[in-house]
Amino acid sequence: MEALLSAVRPRTLNVCRGVLPHLADAEDACQEALISVAAKIGTWNGRGRFTSWLHVVAVNAARSTYRRLKRQAIPVDVAPAERPDPRTTSVIAGTRLDLLEAMETLEREHPQLVEPLLLRDVYGLPYDEIAGLVGVPLGTVKAQIHHGRRLARPMLRATE
Repeated sequence: MEALLSAVRPRTLNVCRGVLPHLADAEDACQEALISVAAKIGTWNGRGRFTSWLHVVAVNAARSTYRRLKRQAIPVDVAPAERPDPRTTSVIAGTRLDLLEAMETLEREHPQLVEPLLLRDVYGLPYDEIAGLVGVPLGTVKAQIHHGRRLARPMLRATE
C-alpha cells in the first residue's frame, strides 16, 4: 500500500491543485485523498482505469477541503448581508470560486450532475470513461453533463 500511495501522490496532488491552486490547501486535500484511497481501494471495481478512479477520489477530497475552508473562513455570528463576497475574498488564493460555488449550488438540488460535469469540463475525461466511473450508461452521462452545463451556465454568468 505504501508503494502504491507513493506512486500516485504526484498525480493526486496535481488533481487537487486543479481545484485548490494554493499549495498548502492542495496538499491537505491530497493527504485526505490518499487516506481515502487506502481505505476504499476495495471499492475500485477494475472495470475502468485505476487512474480515473483515483481522479474521482482526489476531486472529491479537494471539494471537501474547499467546503471545510469555506466554513472556517466565515464567522457564524456574521449576518449573511455582511459576509464578504466569496468571488472577491478568497481564502484559497487563485481558486475558481465561482465554479466551486456553482457546483455547491447545483449539488443541493441535482447531486448526480456534479461529478460527471467536473470530470468532463474541468478534467477533460472522455464520456465513456466517466460512464464507467459513475456506473451509468453513456447516454445518461451525456444527458447529465448537458443538463449540468445548462443549470451551471447562468450561475457562472452572474459572477462575471
